[in-house]
Amino acid sequence: MNGRKEIKSFSHREMKILVALTYYRPHTSGLTIYAERLAKAFVAHGHQVTILTSQYEKHLPREEYLEGVRVVRAPVFFRISKGVVMPTFGFLATKLVLESDVIQLHLPQLDAAGLAIRGRIFGKPTVITYHCDLQMPNGFLSWMANQGINLMNYLACLFTHRIIAYTEDYASHSKLLIRFSKKIKIINPPVELPTIPEKNVSQFIKNHNPLDRHPIIGMAARFATEKGVEVLLGALEEVITDFPNAQAWFAGPYKNIIGEEKYYEKLIPRISSLEKNGNWNFLGLLNPDQMVAFYKAIDMLVIPSLNSTESFGLVQIEAMMNGKPTIASDLPGVRQPVLKHHSGKIIPIGNSTALADAIRDIILKQEDWQINMKDLKRIYSPNTVSAEYEKLFLEIQKEMELQI
Repeated sequence: MNGRKEIKSFSHREMKILVALTYYRPHTSGLTIYAERLAKAFVAHGHQVTILTSQYEKHLPREEYLEGVRVVRAPVFFRISKGVVMPTFGFLATKLVLESDVIQLHLPQLDAAGLAIRGRIFGKPTVITYHCDLQMPNGFLSWMANQGINLMNYLACLFTHRIIAYTEDYASHSKLLIRFSKKIKIINPPVELPTIPEKNVSQFIKNHNPLDRHPIIGMAARFATEKGVEVLLGALEEVITDFPNAQAWFAGPYKNIIGEEKYYEKLIPRISSLEKNGNWNFLGLLNPDQMVAFYKAIDMLVIPSLNSTESFGLVQIEAMMNGKPTIASDLPGVRQPVLKHHSGKIIPIGNSTALADAIRDIILKQEDWQINMKDLKRIYSPNTVSAEYEKLFLEIQKEMELQI
């Protein structure tokens, strides 16, 4: 393309990186946490980072700096389930692509295809980080939105230079990624947690478990259909017959989640019954320090996810970094932390009884879980992960220069 003649060389230390995703902070999800950690690591390495995202809440500023990262938000005209329509996104995208050296896109994302095409036209190395397949809620409009986003994701993958996947396991099972196997590169996700004083942990435990009830079964997620909250509910109802003091701690947003209101209404009667007996505890959205205290307080973490919209589960690594085993669904990608680090159990998808059995087994065999926390922190360090991305950007640049 003509844009190849305008390829601008850049060094390892002076990249202007454009990152695009639909939801960024203060929204909370595994995807936004990944993007935030990576963006901050890029800034720490001396790069200029701009996030192009949606102004999904009207009170959010159109532009601001968050911990050294420039955030540009496009106004939302209307919303279809979790998807957003932003009429000015294309204009902003063109402007920011022209200002940037490289482009990093987070999928799934309706607008990624346009950015990937711009990357080709203007000769910008473009990389997609593929987080998961998309599965919208039931309903005709949601189905239509799903088809549109799947098409845009396909076009984005077609035009991008490389696609990052968390694991080969997930990449080889994804209906989309398997069509672009030659573009796939595996890079570990960035995982980082602060160090907090022991007194903070003690206070957290005192606030949330004053009677010192155990075991504590942790779940850290948005309250969303694909997370399998009902699987944990069924397992907990079985576990408390043997361990009446067992508690489930749910860390994460759980009220008024976009597109998940009916799911919450469906499950809240069962949860309320468990809450009354002290077997369920909603902790709400926790800050990073509180998340560390959460991991140190629980006895295990569960990831009872139901489908391919979950591709890894960053919280599994966070729990392991704090010495806690995890129980994960036998899903491509999601099962990999347990398999790779020998740090927990894998259960059949959607099987509450199997989850209950795995919980009991971990309770009774706690001495079996010896986790190498030091190695985990090194492997998943945002510093390590961002360096892999930087090498890839430079590799793509050299390939493009050879094609001129």
